Amino acid sequence: MDGPVVEVRDHRVETRLWLPRTRAEVFPFFADAYNLEEITPPWLRFSVLTPPPIEMRAGTLIDYRLRLHGVPLRWRTEIAVWEPPARFVDRQVSGPYETWEHEHRFRDAGGGVVMSDRVEYRIRGGRLADWIGDHAVARRDLRRIFEYRRDALRARFGVR
Repeated sequence: MDGPVVEVRDHRVETRLWLPRTRAEVFPFFADAYNLEEITPPWLRFSVLTPPPIEMRAGTLIDYRLRLHGVPLRWRTEIAVWEPPARFVDRQVSGPYETWEHEHRFRDAGGGVVMSDRVEYRIRGGRLADWIGDHAVARRDLRRIFEYRRDALRARFGVR
């Protein structure tokens, strides 16, 4: 059931992960924005700044802090779509990318749930900076981040 670990092309990241759990077990984990800290690589020094509780719904704004290649950054996203337990979409309002949209989907399959992610993004600085930044840095970073996330989710939900 697992698709490619991570596929990155044309400013898009797509991942798929099957977990032997139900959507009723998996979706609530993602409905708590603080759980993102658990599945984000430690080298990013990622933390949620928005005080709890965070009510997840369309229009919710969430602020984060992280370090990317040693540079401290702030990131704000908006929950653009909230359709539990099937999907949600977060979009960057302000942060390191020109654009960032991340769709999370959850569907029942094979006695478990398939979680899929699709991220579409653009690097700041115009077309040349976008192309160079994507090929030189972003693709590699995003691959590592999503591979870490896959492993963390497998460990969290008891998959070997």
